[in-house]
Amino acid sequence: MNNPDRTTVVILGAGKGGTALLELLTHLPGVAVAGIADQDASAPALSYARQLEIPITQDLLSLIRRPDIHLIVNVTGDPNIDGLVATHKHSETEVLGGAASKVLWDLVQHVSKIQSQLFQTEKLAGMGTFASGIAHDINNPLYILLAFSENILEETDIPVIHERARSIIEAGKRIQGICQNITRYARAAKDVDTTPVNVNAKLDEALKIARYATILQDLSIVRSFDEKVEVLANPNELFQVFVNLMTNAIHAMDGRGTLTLSSCCENGIGKISIADTGCGISTENLEKIFDPFFTTKSPEKGTGLGLHNVREIIKKYRGNLTVESQVGEGTTFIIELPKVSNSM
Repeated sequence: MNNPDRTTVVILGAGKGGTALLELLTHLPGVAVAGIADQDASAPALSYARQLEIPITQDLLSLIRRPDIHLIVNVTGDPNIDGLVATHKHSETEVLGGAASKVLWDLVQHVSKIQSQLFQTEKLAGMGTFASGIAHDINNPLYILLAFSENILEETDIPVIHERARSIIEAGKRIQGICQNITRYARAAKDVDTTPVNVNAKLDEALKIARYATILQDLSIVRSFDEKVEVLANPNELFQVFVNLMTNAIHAMDGRGTLTLSSCCENGIGKISIADTGCGISTENLEKIFDPFFTTKSPEKGTGLGLHNVREIIKKYRGNLTVESQVGEGTTFIIELPKVSNSM
């Protein structure tokens, strides 16, 4: 074996178990998934493996016989495969199958459930942060609605009544829009497959939520978008990433400064940046910001899970997240994700 510090794994079975294993193993720095096999060409994990650029095959024996494999994980559920593996595997290759693979599957499911709960906890905690901004935005149209309603009670001029009614309807629609945006953000994300995501539209959608981070806003918003930037991700999770990074940026500027949102495509990669002109991050803290529960914010403004969750989501889709910051000048977060090939 060429690299004793790296465990090379192949997965037999591309159903739900294979998909979950891909999500888990591709996150582990000491593990390399060398391939996945299933005799069903439509098995869901095969499509996911293509997106991750992991070799796929319908020929299980081609993977079982490889001498450079440290571990074979059999999640086919087929007892005949265990015998096939035992007969044809390399002598130094270990096997995880049967009851052991079932335990691993249960563990993966549990980890996935905990991760989803952490994501949802962070979102609900963020609702407290947004509360004052939401109340401020609702108060203005609510005032119009009440004032014009009272005015109609004493008005006899029909054209004036119609004008007031139109203003009331418009104010009601504004409140409805605010409520819809917040409801969409607060609800638990659906477990959907990776799909092409329109980055520019998702950035604008996230901005509608993040702007509630403070009621004292004197923000300049600069958009620098390529015409079409599409990346492969879960749209609900990418939305959460953008909301979190924009909220942090607005907090860092105390609601006053310039928020710059950028998107472009470079060499098959969708590149997104979210930059602020805020207080910046010290070199000491820059090394800790992605650690779970690390935060410099007051308890009512953050849980310390946000940036950790952001990084985990980006890693999940074989992306890269970097940060550049200067104290007193501002911070830029840069996201790189595989872009949709037909959008090149």
